[in-house]
Amino acid sequence: MEHERFEGERTLMRIHIGESDRWHGKPLYEAIVELFRRENFSGVTVLRGVGGYGSSSIYHTDKILRLSQDLPIVIEAVEFTERIETILPRLDEMIGGGLVTLEKVRVILYRSQKK
Repeated sequence: MEHERFEGERTLMRIHIGESDRWHGKPLYEAIVELFRRENFSGVTVLRGVGGYGSSSIYHTDKILRLSQDLPIVIEAVEFTERIETILPRLDEMIGGGLVTLEKVRVILYRSQKK
C-alpha cells in the first residue's frame, strides 16, 4: 500500500511495555503492531531493551546472571495527530501496565527503499 506524502509536522507515539505483557494470548507488542497495520498507520518499530524498570522499580536486564523474561519493549509510531488520538481508547483497553507518550516531531524524509 502506497502512503500519501508524509513530510511535515506529525506526532511520535512511544509505548513502553514489558516483553511478557499479553493481549488475548499473544504478545501485546504483536497485537499493537497488528492494530496499527489494520488502521493503515504509516509505520511502526518495536524495540527490545537490554534493561530498564518502570513503576514497580524492579530492574529487568538481559545480563546472563539475571536473565529476565520481561525485558522492556518500546513501540514507536509516527502518524498524524488525529489518527493517534482516535486509536488511544483502544490502546487504553489493551495496555494493563505501561507508559504511552506523545510528542510533536517534524518528518523530513519518508520513502520506501528503492529496489
